[in-house]
Amino acid sequence: MKIAISAESTLDLSKELLAQYDIRVIPFIVLLGEEQYLDGEITSQDIFDYVDKTKVLPRTSAINEFQYHEFFQSLLDGGYEAVIHFSLSSGISSSCAQAQKAASKLDNVYVIDSLSLSTGIALETIYARKLAEKGLKPQEIVSKVTARIPYVQASFVVQTLEYLHKGGRCSGLLRLGATILRIKPQIIVSDGKMAPSKKFFGRKSQVIAAYCNDTLEQFANPDLSVAFVTYTSATPEMVSVAIDALRKRGFKTIYETHAGATITSHCGPETLGILFINDGLNED
Repeated sequence: MKIAISAESTLDLSKELLAQYDIRVIPFIVLLGEEQYLDGEITSQDIFDYVDKTKVLPRTSAINEFQYHEFFQSLLDGGYEAVIHFSLSSGISSSCAQAQKAASKLDNVYVIDSLSLSTGIALETIYARKLAEKGLKPQEIVSKVTARIPYVQASFVVQTLEYLHKGGRCSGLLRLGATILRIKPQIIVSDGKMAPSKKFFGRKSQVIAAYCNDTLEQFANPDLSVAFVTYTSATPEMVSVAIDALRKRGFKTIYETHAGATITSHCGPETLGILFINDGLNED
């Protein structure tokens, strides 16, 4: 059975990885003032330049029901017998609800609430693709993927809370305290929502090392088949520290990816995270 695995552009996979795992994407809209762009048409640096110039945060637009319907229908018309779609967490965006409405009017379209973001979603789609390649039916894939979703470890460290504050995702008091004390907070996705977690101090590479070590200790039963180092921007040293931490833990495949414009618009520069599934299944 030919099954399409799809997601919004917020899964933050490169074109090469999208092709490797045959994942179809529908893009979010990013608004820079009056100018409208598809997520993927502009880079993180375009976002930073715009905010530096205007002091205004970009706006992002969720995909509506009609757009999802057209997207799903195009996949079915293109030869796929079923579609399994992964949406940005319902606790973060209305996109999941819109996708579910569109799917309810079509046959053989399944929408999964990822309860995650960025490459947390990518981990779920990759697992779904592997199951599809093994010949599992859509309902079986949905069941197996859904069972793993609570174990997706998605977190990151931000160098500045300015973007999260402007986007209404952190309080002014927390932002002020982090600025004065030079705290680099960890943001973790829990129950489908972003929440502040631990706080780190020091130089950028020291913060990343502490964050990675702490995360790998806290989530100590990972599926070692694949992990992501995903960032909006980062120094080579920051990336190297994160990759080394994952390699020492024993991860077989470590992908380095850049966050897209939608995720960048909410997280800001030099935000970096490690992401993996913490259920020890080691699904190759």
